[in-house]
Amino acid sequence: MRRRKKKQKKKFRPVRYAQTPVLGAADRHMVSRFSYGTTPELVREVQAAGGGLAWFEQQLATADADAAIGDWWPDLHRDAATLWKRQQDEVRAVWEVMSDYSCRLMVRRMTSPHQVLERMTEFFEAHLHVPVNGDKQGVWRASYGDVIRRHALGRFDEMLVEAITHPSMLLFLDQAVSTKKAPNENLGRELLELHTVGVGHYTEDDVKASARVLTGYRVDVWRTWAATYKPEDHWTGPVTVADFVDANAAADGRELVRRYLVHLAHHPQTAQRLARKLAVKFVRDDPPQALVDRLARTYLQHDTAIVPVLRELVRSVEFKGSRGVKLRDPSEDLVATYRALGATVRKPQRREDAANAMLWQSTVIGLAPMTWPRPDGQPLDNQAWATPARALASMDIHWSLAGGWWPKTGVDYLQPTDWVPELPMRFAPLVDHLSRRILGRPSTRGILKAASTAVGVKPTEEITADHPLMRWHFNRLLGSFLDNPLHYGR
Repeated sequence: MRRRKKKQKKKFRPVRYAQTPVLGAADRHMVSRFSYGTTPELVREVQAAGGGLAWFEQQLATADADAAIGDWWPDLHRDAATLWKRQQDEVRAVWEVMSDYSCRLMVRRMTSPHQVLERMTEFFEAHLHVPVNGDKQGVWRASYGDVIRRHALGRFDEMLVEAITHPSMLLFLDQAVSTKKAPNENLGRELLELHTVGVGHYTEDDVKASARVLTGYRVDVWRTWAATYKPEDHWTGPVTVADFVDANAAADGRELVRRYLVHLAHHPQTAQRLARKLAVKFVRDDPPQALVDRLARTYLQHDTAIVPVLRELVRSVEFKGSRGVKLRDPSEDLVATYRALGATVRKPQRREDAANAMLWQSTVIGLAPMTWPRPDGQPLDNQAWATPARALASMDIHWSLAGGWWPKTGVDYLQPTDWVPELPMRFAPLVDHLSRRILGRPSTRGILKAASTAVGVKPTEEITADHPLMRWHFNRLLGSFLDNPLHYGR
């Protein structure tokens, strides 16, 4: 038995193909958390910057909301009234335009050089969540996403003011029809519970007062969709929401709302809530309280600025010690798979083209971007995505993409000869090369054994241009990497 094990270890001993560069463990960890998957271009970018931390700083310094990246869907630039009229005229439904929005998010994540900006846009668009499902908020939803993107590496207080008073948020949580005579409490409650201080730090009286503060913002629902402020609908009189106290004497309450939201953004409990969510997203599901406290303190010390908090996070011992503990959600898995395969998505001409089909692929795995129906945003922890059904769905998509079977149009896949750095070459160094390309790290005994088993090729076997692997089975080889647990993590 011992001799057999030793023979097996020797049989599947990895052979290095050092010509294909990889990042060190610390640098790889940085880009795995703050990008949507390693690519050869990203490896070169990080190495040219001088390492993962230097790359991260470059990302913070150069990030901008380049609207041209993946901006292939013209309906996303139509105003609310036009979108609604086109739906009434049966030209195109709002839900179809919102499908475009989810697709554009994925294409931007796949192709943008500003990976940290994309990551932080995703984070805050989920924190201040307005789902794309629904005609009401849908007609204004693309504009709302632009607001989040513009502030994603700025200050949270400024983001909060624009987001909460944006027509899409007002429509989603019914503030757009709230008046002093009939205040609607939905947004007033979720502002406290989800967006700022969190459960346990407000009362029902606070919710009622919060709703009154926000009255006056209106949207002409189901007609012109015009967003206005009507002082005659604003509730006036003294208001108290926890430690926020205001005379609220002015008929026009917009300045009151700004003061109120800025106050909430600077609240210590808001700092704790945001710090914990950032730590769960980028560090681990059970972040130490000491890390949360440091992040919250940095947030308050820097007037709600987001970048200083991120700098504190990535330099923490907790971040450095959290390698391999976070799982990709469905859309992260899909985007990372396209990136790993070097697939180039083109501007869509038909519904079945890849840039559109990505929506259905992400849904098959579990969830398309921004389609979580509740206002709390999709889960950030691993548990929601660590199910057998999700694993099987991911495998199905991985194999479809590895074989170039679906989608077939609007995308360019690498061919087997594109993957092989030289011919002929032994199978073991080929596996190491592919492991470096797809998983971002050298191969292991387990990786080599899985690859060898998947295609029935011995590690020492010579691969030539007419080898069966190159002619018929290369998709199986790629699939063995995509279905490796390392590809599911970030």
